[in-house]
Amino acid sequence: MELTETNRDHSGVHNLAFQNDSDDGVDDTNLEGLGDNLQRIKNSQNKKTVHTNQGDEYINIESDLPQNKRDSIDDEQPHLKRHLEKKYDEACEFCKKHKTRIHYVIYGVLITAYLAVVTAACSLNFQRALPLFVITVIAIFFICWDFLIAKYEDRIATFFSHGHQYLKKQWFWLKWVLFATLIITIICWLIFDTTKGESRQLISFGGLVMYVLLMLVFSKYPTRVAWRPVFSGIGMQFILGILILRTKVGFDVFNWLGIQIQTFLEYSDTGAKFVFGDKYTDHFFAFKVLPIVIFFSTVMSMLYHVGFMQWLIGKVGWIMHIFMGTTPVESLVAAGNIFVGQTESPLLVRPYLPYITKSELHAVMTAGFSTIAGSVLGAYISFGVSPSHLLTASVMSAPASLAASKLFWPETEKPLVTLRSGIQMAKSESKNLLEAASQGASTSIGLVANIAVNVISFLALLSFLDSALSWVGNLFDYPQLTFENICAYVFMPFSFMMGVDWEDSFIVGGLLGYKTFFNEFLAYERLSKLIQNREKGGSMYINGVKQYMTVRSEVIATYALCGFANFGSLGLVIGGLTSIAPSKKKEIADSAFRAMIAGTVACFMTACIAGMLTVPRLEVPCHILLGNISNFTDFPANSTELFKCCQHLFTSANHSEQIIPGGNYSLNTWKICCQILGQSAFHCT
Repeated sequence: MELTETNRDHSGVHNLAFQNDSDDGVDDTNLEGLGDNLQRIKNSQNKKTVHTNQGDEYINIESDLPQNKRDSIDDEQPHLKRHLEKKYDEACEFCKKHKTRIHYVIYGVLITAYLAVVTAACSLNFQRALPLFVITVIAIFFICWDFLIAKYEDRIATFFSHGHQYLKKQWFWLKWVLFATLIITIICWLIFDTTKGESRQLISFGGLVMYVLLMLVFSKYPTRVAWRPVFSGIGMQFILGILILRTKVGFDVFNWLGIQIQTFLEYSDTGAKFVFGDKYTDHFFAFKVLPIVIFFSTVMSMLYHVGFMQWLIGKVGWIMHIFMGTTPVESLVAAGNIFVGQTESPLLVRPYLPYITKSELHAVMTAGFSTIAGSVLGAYISFGVSPSHLLTASVMSAPASLAASKLFWPETEKPLVTLRSGIQMAKSESKNLLEAASQGASTSIGLVANIAVNVISFLALLSFLDSALSWVGNLFDYPQLTFENICAYVFMPFSFMMGVDWEDSFIVGGLLGYKTFFNEFLAYERLSKLIQNREKGGSMYINGVKQYMTVRSEVIATYALCGFANFGSLGLVIGGLTSIAPSKKKEIADSAFRAMIAGTVACFMTACIAGMLTVPRLEVPCHILLGNISNFTDFPANSTELFKCCQHLFTSANHSEQIIPGGNYSLNTWKICCQILGQSAFHCT
């Protein structure tokens, strides 16, 4: 017997054909039944309609008829799916082909919407929208600048090539003319400025010259000094100082920035209040100051992820590279230290660190020692230190660090990394903005813990040293001997040469000692107490000890303390840079201490510039100063503030002017002023 093959018409799948002879002893009927059963089982499994042909026999399973409709629907679904996939692939191919144009369209729509918002805000109230308008103009300028440089860089370079060649030929004598002009301009400006009756600017200028000469005398290679970075760095400091401290526009801009940063940092109070409770300010440092560090670190990480920090650092570094003639690595690290810490900024140029020279490595470390990180900047602002002066000090210390570094360790090798080598800054490793924020907060854990443990240990160590020194001093009838007093005597000449009043130089010297031997956190915390005492208007002297300083001395101290140059940071820098560039381990260890000294002097140079440019004014109102005099013995006879106030008092009395609104001076005040001035005026008689 022969069993024909079973067909599945729609699927195209065939069963094997079997052939058996009649003498196999197998009954035909049983074989037919077996074939039918096999077919029914397969039909039930496949849920298909099956036609079995055996001779003239036809089998139709009617129970499978409703399934035929579902079969046709299932057949249409893959076809529809293939059609949608084809359309999707075509859309993706179109987007890839016109990717640039689509980006331009999206950017155009967003920019148009933003400009419409700015226009509407300016039309409603231009004074209120002025900051937004200025930021928009600056952003448009730099966007156009980057576009032109990227597209027409070769043409621009060709256009200025003739002038560049001419300057290069004449640079030997032209640079000395420019340097001489700069020095003469500063001297003339000082002469005209001091004719107004204020001579302390001359002391600051003398201090600047003194620090430059000291750096030259103790330079690694005094005869190999390249003076362009030195004078250019000082010139940039002076220009920035004039724009910020002496012009109304510059002062208002930085004052506005300081206020905005201070307001922005106050948002960290929300998180601190949620975690630590409503009375979190009872533990001011732990629950108020340290959360600011966490918040600022998070924001900086987000700005780094979107590329804004790299862009900003690149622009500032390019300006210093062009103006000062320093190498790209030095310039980028110095610019980065304005915003990030001394161990984070070298990461911007990490691939190039194994190839830098010893002088460049010294400059990288000096830049870290002479500036502070943006994360701790917020902490110092929370202490009550002026935010505008802290911002100014951070910006001015960047060129000062390069000037001091190139003076203390001149370049004697040929730099390998130049702009022609196509230097690129490292990018963020975060995949999205939320991950960047989380990484920034997590990264700050180590920083916060480091700050906390250092403050705890250093304060405990300082207390022990003071007790030990007081015990030693008591043996010689001088129990007032403390670590602060020793530092004050050591740093007193340096603080005075910055332009600090002689009466305040002892206090500032102690602050510099705290900053150098411990850290700037302790110094700024001490400075904040002095500022608070002045603002309260209490007695300036108690038992012959001055309780607060003049505003001018506070400003100069703010600039002098604005840096990481201390022995604690010395180990941090050596460890951090060694892990980044192991091949430079020996060079890092050899030049780290010199870099710390150069960073300290760079801060002192910035303070000298601030002392030259600080506007002289009556620091403490006379009605507060003279009104708090209870006993003349509490005040030194040579107090400058008392002398000026008494002069104003006699002058106003002679011209019948009223100095204090709503009140007169007491008889005790007149007696004290008579003793100070030693006058026999009719007021004293």
